[in-house]
Amino acid sequence: MLYYLSLGSNIGDREQTLRRALLLMEQQIGRISRCSSFYYSAPWGFESEHEFCNLCCALETALTPHEVLHRTQAIELQLGRTRKSADGHYADRTVDIDIIQAFDGDTEITVTTPELTIPHPLWQEREFVCVPLNEIKEAKNSNKV
Repeated sequence: MLYYLSLGSNIGDREQTLRRALLLMEQQIGRISRCSSFYYSAPWGFESEHEFCNLCCALETALTPHEVLHRTQAIELQLGRTRKSADGHYADRTVDIDIIQAFDGDTEITVTTPELTIPHPLWQEREFVCVPLNEIKEAKNSNKV
């Protein structure tokens, strides 16, 4: 399966945290086939003086969507994330990893459970997801890796 993930950080050494998250994802989840550049953005959905560093990646794995979710959440904890956003209440965080889309071959996977929704319901409203996601999808379509 192919997963598109969005990663963000706005506390500490943001770029280093995202690099570490990518490494841990490769070790614990699957192969990262493409990764965007770093993008910087203001916080979305809350006020903070800390700017976010974001990127998107394409991840290939045999794991199910819920297995990927559980492993990304474990990586967030490993990198110092203390709590998840809930009910639209967002806060500063060392790292956030979201599953944006999932594909089995050319078929887009849809998941709707209390724990997980794929495709991510808000991704198209977030420029910090759309821009890096478009970068890696364009790279795929032009055979760049």
